[in-house]
Amino acid sequence: MTEKQRFASVWDAIGDTPQEAASMRTRADLMMSLAEVIREQGMTQIQAAELFGVTQPRISDLVRGKINLFSLDTLMDMAAAAGMAPVVKLSKPKAIARRPRRRVAATA
Repeated sequence: MTEKQRFASVWDAIGDTPQEAASMRTRADLMMSLAEVIREQGMTQIQAAELFGVTQPRISDLVRGKINLFSLDTLMDMAAAAGMAPVVKLSKPKAIARRPRRRVAATA
């Protein structure tokens, strides 16, 4: 019988590392926010492309949620171009694992 694993989020489950999961989570949040702006403003993909400074096919990829096609930098640039003033917020780590110090052998 196999053991069931539990994850804090879907991103933790599909990410190979905590860093990859954090990147996917942040990119997904940005993509959803950008798509929401498009929807709320009633923009066509062409209008959104002009606003965000990208091509219409990029907007299509965005609204379809193709997260693997977008870097965090690109999404931040698109949000800034739309006047969204993106902000990065970090939380403090719960506990920092400390590595034991290596002893350096004395040389004579």
